[in-house]
Amino acid sequence: MDREEIKCILPHREPMALVDDIVKNEDGTVTGRYTVRGDEFFLKGHFPNNPVVPGVILCEMAAQSSCLLMDPEGLKGKATLYAGMDNVRFKGMVRPGDTVEFTCTRLRSLKMFHFMKAEGRVNGKLVLSGEFSFALVDESKIKNENS
Repeated sequence: MDREEIKCILPHREPMALVDDIVKNEDGTVTGRYTVRGDEFFLKGHFPNNPVVPGVILCEMAAQSSCLLMDPEGLKGKATLYAGMDNVRFKGMVRPGDTVEFTCTRLRSLKMFHFMKAEGRVNGKLVLSGEFSFALVDESKIKNENS
């Protein structure tokens, strides 16, 4: 699935669309990839003359890849909101030119909550691991909530 196909499933748009392509694997996992171009907004000040992808952005990349484990039909009209992050560990830096490959596994689902595990690797080296939980919420319930 390429970036345009992913946009039909996930609501994220530039500059927060952080999955370039995704493959659904025969074992029920998904593999998502993002190549860091170097001109992303999050690199501008992190860090000047030594750009490193912030950990929170790596978590977002993993989360977006993980959400593609869910049934695309079940995502229509829904927002996928973080419910939690557990056991998140950063094992290496991600820099411009790196392609991060996330392998994501569904741990369990309970009504509107979904629990996933993700590992991110660059050239086979683990850079992130963690468990992420999401709540699927009707978009109509969160629109203009802060207005």
